[in-house]
Order: sequence, then structure tokens, then C-alpha cells
Amino acid sequence: MTRHSTLFAAASGFAMLMATGAHAQTAPSTDAAQVEEVVVTGVRKSLRDALAVKQGSDKVVEAISAKDIGVLPDVTIAESIARLPGVNATRDRGNDSQAVVRGLGARLVLGTINGREVASSEPDRNVRWEIYPSEVVSGVEVYKSQSADLIAGGVAATININTIAPLDYRGPEFVVRGGPVFYDGGKDIPNYGTTGYRGSGSWVRKINDDLAVVLGVTAQRQKNGYGSFTGWGYNDSNARPPAGASDYSSDLNRDGKLDATPWGAQMSASRIDQKRTGVSGGLQYKPTDNFELKADALYSKIKITEVQDQTVWGANNWGNWNTGTDNIGWNDGVYNAPGASYTLINNTVVAGRLPFSSVQTVLAKYSEDKDLFAGGLNGKWTGDQWTVAGDVSYSKAKRTNSWKAVRFEAWPAWTTFDWRAGKTPTISTSEESIKLSQTADLAGSYDGPEHLNDELKAAALDFTRDFGGGALKSVQFGVRASDRIKSHSSFSFAPTATGATIPTSLLTAYTLGDGANVPAMLTGDIDKIAAVAYGANAFDVSKATEELAERWTVQEKVYEGYGKLNFAADGPAGAWVTGNIGARIVHTQTDSEGLRQDTASAFVPAMVGNDYTDFLPSANAKLDFGGGKIVRLGLAKVIARPPLDELRASRSLSNWSPWTGSAGNPNLKPFEATQFDASAEYYFRPEALVAVSYYYKDVDSYIGWKQTPVVFGGQTYTVASPANGGSGHIQGVELTFQTPFFFLPGPLSKFGIYSNYAYVESNLKEFSPANNPLRMTGLAKNTATVDLWYADGPIEARLGWKYHSPMTVIYGWNGSDLQTLESEKTLDFSSSYKISENVSVRLQVNNLTNETLRMYRDNDPNRIGRYDSYGRRYLMDVTLKF
Repeated sequence: MTRHSTLFAAASGFAMLMATGAHAQTAPSTDAAQVEEVVVTGVRKSLRDALAVKQGSDKVVEAISAKDIGVLPDVTIAESIARLPGVNATRDRGNDSQAVVRGLGARLVLGTINGREVASSEPDRNVRWEIYPSEVVSGVEVYKSQSADLIAGGVAATININTIAPLDYRGPEFVVRGGPVFYDGGKDIPNYGTTGYRGSGSWVRKINDDLAVVLGVTAQRQKNGYGSFTGWGYNDSNARPPAGASDYSSDLNRDGKLDATPWGAQMSASRIDQKRTGVSGGLQYKPTDNFELKADALYSKIKITEVQDQTVWGANNWGNWNTGTDNIGWNDGVYNAPGASYTLINNTVVAGRLPFSSVQTVLAKYSEDKDLFAGGLNGKWTGDQWTVAGDVSYSKAKRTNSWKAVRFEAWPAWTTFDWRAGKTPTISTSEESIKLSQTADLAGSYDGPEHLNDELKAAALDFTRDFGGGALKSVQFGVRASDRIKSHSSFSFAPTATGATIPTSLLTAYTLGDGANVPAMLTGDIDKIAAVAYGANAFDVSKATEELAERWTVQEKVYEGYGKLNFAADGPAGAWVTGNIGARIVHTQTDSEGLRQDTASAFVPAMVGNDYTDFLPSANAKLDFGGGKIVRLGLAKVIARPPLDELRASRSLSNWSPWTGSAGNPNLKPFEATQFDASAEYYFRPEALVAVSYYYKDVDSYIGWKQTPVVFGGQTYTVASPANGGSGHIQGVELTFQTPFFFLPGPLSKFGIYSNYAYVESNLKEFSPANNPLRMTGLAKNTATVDLWYADGPIEARLGWKYHSPMTVIYGWNGSDLQTLESEKTLDFSSSYKISENVSVRLQVNNLTNETLRMYRDNDPNRIGRYDSYGRRYLMDVTLKF
């Protein structure tokens, strides 16, 4: 018997055992202590609604209601999702962006809207949740266990966003909200205002009892500037083999051991102006009790303009490569010059004082436009025994971005640096940069335009047959098909430097108060300086040529079918048992096209097809013992299809030392795992829960990045590419406790707590660095959330604390750029006051303690990756309801 059939047989036996001994088939009565005839609103209502979703589900699920979203500091949906048990989020430009669930990174999280898979403006298939305005959301479910009727793709979890269904809506017809948003992270950057705004409006109109429409609009402007210190990595062949193919270190102190030296470092101050506008609409039509039609659509647009002032240190002479003679590097003279010094920790240079080190100033401007459309039509007919539902959907996402930069440099007599673990990164120079001669002897950059397009069409048809009485309640079965095409292209050119001296009258020096300790930075009008450095029309886009290795297209067709049997019966120990058993079959076809670089100038077209079929059995059971006591069990085979950009057929190679390359792998198979879920929950009062859950995932196939020596034209390159492998396990425990303080006297009874803790453990490792591999992406061993809330009449307040231990992350768009994100502790505050039934005000403060973000490379805390100081965010708005 195969492993798949064994699992299915085990699941069948598990489900049938839960259904044995049926004799009454009646649901448990509601415990009288659970009934509380008290009308609650705001945060208490949101907690109660979320628990109702969790308590009523056969699956292990976490939920957020619309009210809950409204009372959290929620510029992005991810900031609300990240407060759920076992869920983390990574920050981008200071905002929570991508979700990490149960120790598994964003690549293993499936995002859906109204149960539909959607296109993404990311190169892979990840969802950046900030593109979804929270104002258009009625609720979010995070499904941690799987069921046959869920779309395949969520090894970590499936996160589903629900938009408003107008016939089911019970709130006011018009809701308008607006107010300023202030970010203090960019307060020290000259010529930059840090105040933005946020506004929204929604209209729900019930035309009659059968027909209703909803329309929502949102607008948001973020001025979330910040400072970011970046380490460029190390020339270490032990971390990135093979030696001799790319980056390799030398023996600085002649002790017989190779010492890794840094490639350089950079400080960047970003003036960000991020605008998001969104329009959503929906129609719900129910002319009879037997037929219902829903249509919904969402359009969201984000436009980012980011002006960057950057200082780069050591780009030309910090990296010290072995010349092949007695392990002496070509820059040994820099490290061993009179008066020079350096500090080694584990044969890594983490601090130093070096003579005549290049200091480059880079003035840049980045722009990014992202669009998302997602919509669909769903019809459902219900008869006496049969229910038939059909759904068609379409979504399209696109992104266009560009980056232009002016570069010039100076050479101070001395530069010192120190970024070892536990220290704030520090750099100093012997002279102020503004007093040095700034020579335009470096080529400029224009990267772009870069285009990314993603289009997804899907259709599904589902049937349900109700059996009426008996232990077997109903059978569900259905089919789904999707067709997705993601394509990418990129252009660039480099303006030639004039060699002119940049007049100091065009430059202004300033110092950032928060973040890394670095010298004053320079800023100026990039276009005026470009005219001096490169001549007129320096950034004429018509000069751009295509980066051929960046051209790729991946088409993915998926065909799915499933069957699911639902049961309900009296079970052991007086429990009422409900659940399901089923299986989903998924057939995937991919076609990848691209250009592969074989030498410095030769490109060869490549077209690669791939297909695979997965059989995914699942079983879930909920044992309800009455009185709010519930036990859940789940068993399933799960998959997550490979990131789309990692399926590309293209390959790029460097044209100079270090000889490196990057390639996709069109033959990748999906992530695969068999998972077991168990949860014990006690709903001891309305809004109150104590729960513990355990999960175990037996991973058959993981996707990670590895580096392989490949010879082209007689030169050996270190080519990074994704590959299947890395079988192992991941397991964890999650604890949840929430309750109002009903047991305390007087005003103290108006307080309450929401808290959770998650521990996760795994033997899975990434494929790099080769000598000391990182933990699997997204795995933070410890995660905790504690929210204290207060609700009394018109006043509500909430103080939220969030912690996660270090975890591996993919920062940016390069899946091979793995870094370790150090532990973070963030503190948020929100409060509201209801002036009348129609008017309320709200105040929110995010990141009260100004927690910095710190990353390091190569699994070594002394090798700095990033050090960002985002500052605090303040939001105040007024809500009108009528």
C-alpha cells in the first residue's frame, strides 16, 4: 500500500470511529451559564463574533471580525492578522506586510478573497496584505487545518479575506472615516513632511428584501520615511562554496586561517510618499429562499515614490580576495597599512580602521506603481436535498518600478566601522563629507522600467447532497480549474560620468537622530546634480536596454476535483461529534519560458514544461462535550506550489569577479507535508476562551536555495538556484487565553485580556550557508501576544504587545537572499470615544517603543544585514455613521 493510500485509510478509519455508536443524533444543549443577555458593541462584540466563527468550525481556525479590525492599529490587514496565535508578520517600510504562520514562511501561506485565489504583484505568489484596505473587509479567517473543499496551496495556512455581503449587513447605511497619520521615523530628513492621511467611505443600500448593493472607497497617504543601515555581506567561500568560483577570503593575520572581509556597507535615508486608493463593490440578490447571486469586485492601487539619500563605504577596497599566493589578498595593504587596525571574531572582520577608504554618495529616486483587480460572480441554488453552487473569478495584478541614481565619491584619510553583535552599527570618517571634494567619476544608474504582470482566471462548481437524518449528514463534491500567467521584464542603462566636481552649493548635509551612528549624509536635487555629473538628459529612458536574463514567463494551469463526506453523531463520553472526511486531487501543468545566459554576452532561449498530480486526503472531527468544551482533530496531506518566479527558465551570470549567477528551476515540485492537528478549547463565557493546540507536519519536500559550481566558457561560476529537498518535521504548541475581567469588582470588570503564545520546533534547514545552514524560512521558536483592553460605554482602549524570537526571512524579491531577523518586541495602543450614536473619534499609536529591525547574514550575528529605525506612527480620525 502506498503512503497516500495508507493515510487515506487511516483518515477513513478515524472519521468512522468518530461516527460510531450514533443513536440520538441531537446536538448538545446550550449550557445556561453560556447565555448572557447583554448587548455588547465595539471590541467586546468583535471578540465575541470571532469566537463564534472559531467555535462553530469543524477545522482549526482563527478569525477576526470587522469590528476587531477597526479597533486595532491597522494600516495593513497584516497588522491585525499578526496578533492571532502562531502568526507573525515581516515589516516592510515600517508596516507589517507578509504573514508567517506556524513557523512557515510566506511562500507556504495561501491568500484568498471570498474563497478565491488571487493574483499578486510580487514575483512569486506571496500576498502583500497592505494592498487590501481594511475598511472593505468584513472578516478574516486563518485556516490552520485543511479540508477537501479548501483550495490546495496552504501548507502553513489559508488566509481568507471576506468582503461585505450587503443583504447580511446590519450596520448603518453610510460610514465615513478620515483623519491625519503622522510618522516620526523621517522627522530628521530635510525637506520632508511626515504627515499623511487616511480616509474611507462605505455605502450599503438595501433596495428591497431581495436586493442590496455595497460600495466602498478608500484613500491613504503614508509619509513613512526612515533610516536603514545595510551590510553588503562577506567574501566567504566557506559560507558560499565552491572556493575559487566566486567570493573567497584571504589570511589577513597570517595565522593559517582564512578571514572573511566585508564587501561594504550603506546608510540610506528614505523619503517615502506612498498613496493607496481603493474601490470595492458588491451586489447580493436573493429573489427566493432557493436561489442567491453574489457579485463582488475590488480594485486597489498603490503608488510609491521614494527619494533616497545614501552613503556607501568600502565599495572599492574593503573586500579582500585571495590572490592565490600564500593566501594573501589583493587588499592586504589596506588592512595592514601603518595605523590600520581590524577586529576578528570567528575569522570575520567586524570592526576596523582603514586608510583612504572610498565614501560614495548615491542620490536616488525609486518609483513603484502596483494595481490589483479581483472580482467574481457566485450563484447558489438550494433544493430540498441538493445544493449547487457555481463561481467564476478573475484577478489581475501588475507592477511597474524604476530606480535612478547619481553617484559620486570622496576619499577621507581614515574610515572606522564597527557592527559586531549587540552594538548599534557605527561608522566614522576623518573628515566631514561635505568638506571633501565630491568627484563625479562613477557611472550613474537607471534600473527600469521593470514590469511584472500576473493574470488569474478560475471557475468552480460545487454540489452538496443532504441526507437528512442519520450519522451521515451530507456529501459534497466539486471541480475547479484555473489558468494563471505571470511574466517579467526589466530594462537598465548606466549614464557615463563627466568627472566634474559637484559644487558644494548643490549639497546639504544632515544627521539622522535615530538608528545607526553614522556621519552626516548628503542630499540635493537629483536632477540638477545629474546634469553636472552626466550632462543633459542623463536619465533619458529611451537609452535603456533590456536585461535579457530577466525576461521570463510562467503559465500555470491547475485542475482540481474533490469529494467530502460530512457526518454528525453521538460520540464517546457523551460528546456530539461533527466532522468530515474527503480527498482532493490536484493536477498542475506549468510552462516556463526565458533566456539563459551561457557566457558574458550569449543568451539561449529556453522552454520547459512540467506537470504533476497530487492526491490530498483529509479528515476533521469536532467533539462538543457541551458547556463550551470542544476537542478538534485533523489529519491531511497538504501542498504548496512552488513560487512562480522560481519556476522561471532564465539564468543570469556576472560579467566580472566574483563569478556568480542566478537561475530558476522549471522542474520544481511542490512543497509537500502530511499534517496532524489537535485542539482543546473551553469557551467558559462569552468573549472568553482558554485553548491549547498541537500540530505536527511531516514534510516530504521543501524548496530551498543552493549554490552549485557551473563552468561556462572555461570560467567556473557559483550559480544560485532553487531545488527540492530538505525532508523533515515541524511541530508546535499554541496556547490562547482571553476573557473579560468579570470576576473583578466595579470598574475593573470593564477590563479584559487577549493573549496567546506559540512554540515551534523543526529539524528542517535551508540549503545555505553550506557550513552553517539557517533555520527554515519563517520559523520563530517563540511568539507571544498580550492585549489588554478596556470597554465601558462610549470609551474603548487597547494596549497590544507582540514578540517573536529570531527567524529566517527572505528580504526583498530575491528568494536566495536569506537573512536572520532578530527578535522583536512591539507595543501598540488604540483608543476610541463614542461622542454620540453617529460620531466617534479614534487615536492609535503604533510601535510605541520605536523598536528597530535588525538582521544578520550567514547565521552569524556579527555579520550585519540590516538595521532599520522606522519610528512611531500616530493616527487620529473621526467616524460618522448615518
